Amino acid sequence: MQTFTTSGVCAKTIDFKIEEGVVKSVKFNGGCAGNAIGLSALVEGMRVEDVVTRLKGTECGKKTTSCPDQLAKALKKFIK
Repeated sequence: MQTFTTSGVCAKTIDFKIEEGVVKSVKFNGGCAGNAIGLSALVEGMRVEDVVTRLKGTECGKKTTSCPDQLAKALKKFIK
């Protein structure tokens, strides 16, 4: 399990597990519970590169980042 400390969003950290290039689990700690649970369910089972491509750059209101964008950054950091 990896933990990523977020920046600029309500969730404080994101815990995630990757196996053989596939997202196995994601848990947002803090933030909007329903959105976090839904986002986690959608990306679990996807290839890491696909998740990064789909979510990077997602904004939240006037913020230049979002929980999906922070997840993309966490996963991108993991694969580098």
